[in-house]
Amino acid sequence: MQNAKGQGDPEGASPGRDLNGLRLGLCCQFAQEPIKFRTTTVTAMLRLPRLERLARLSALCRSNADALLASLQYCARHGIGAFRVNSQVLPVKTHSEAGYAMADLPGSAAIVARFRECGAYAREHGLRLSFHPDQFVVLNSPQPRTLAHSLAELEYQAEVAEWIGADTLNLHGGGAYGDKTEALRVLRQQIERLPDRVRSRLTLENDDKVYTPSDLLPVCSDTGVPLVYDVHHHRCLPDGLSVAEATEHARRTWKGEPLFHLSSPLEGWSGPKPERHHDYIDAADFPSEWRGWPLTVEVEAKAKELAVARLLADLVPARATRP
Repeated sequence: MQNAKGQGDPEGASPGRDLNGLRLGLCCQFAQEPIKFRTTTVTAMLRLPRLERLARLSALCRSNADALLASLQYCARHGIGAFRVNSQVLPVKTHSEAGYAMADLPGSAAIVARFRECGAYAREHGLRLSFHPDQFVVLNSPQPRTLAHSLAELEYQAEVAEWIGADTLNLHGGGAYGDKTEALRVLRQQIERLPDRVRSRLTLENDDKVYTPSDLLPVCSDTGVPLVYDVHHHRCLPDGLSVAEATEHARRTWKGEPLFHLSSPLEGWSGPKPERHHDYIDAADFPSEWRGWPLTVEVEAKAKELAVARLLADLVPARATRP
């Protein structure tokens, strides 16, 4: 699988695509399917003696590698063409006190091998994998501690991305900090400084509070970083571009297959706080401009696999049964 700037199907057409090249992506976890990713807290880990802590973390990481493989198998069986991997698939990996290097964990080679098995399965079945680091990962933060933590998180997720063949590490633009122009300059600067295995996978996403597609497109053009176009965010924070125009501009930032985001408002577009996500996707919110060309759309809905199945049935009736 190629990186974010040259994504393509590994070997032939993906079983998770419809005839027009669309594939839908499931984000991180399941609503009903008994596949669970395990986590822990820093407090719980620091209560344990170091060797016991590392043994516990090793078991969690191995369990999550198994859960990832089960997730990919589910996706392949149900016509889902992409999967976003939980940012804490290696729990508390970068914490200043509870964090660890993989070599510290007992059985680390077997854990890495299991993740690589996930990557092989994804390639075999044409599944696209991605990461979306947590909101505290901010490249243009004026706080050195926040920036250092953000870089450590990106390095960790890029390492796992290499094991499994994930092509995307997707970030929001960050804060404006009272001067959006300066904040965007700092963002450009920090992108230029990233190590290659991070930068080659980095994408930027418009949000619903600060940065619109129009704000980020020049950064994408200057740095070669693709734009993950979130149409829900754009509808909440418009910028003068139509959905069709933003789609076309975002599409041009990708050398290969674009990845976009879709969600629907919890209480409709005229309801309070339209930025809140619904359990499902209203098929009317799926832009017509997104049909007919190769595209990955991650479905950001609280009903998770149920929402993907329903949208797949709505968009491609011959390929799925609506739940």
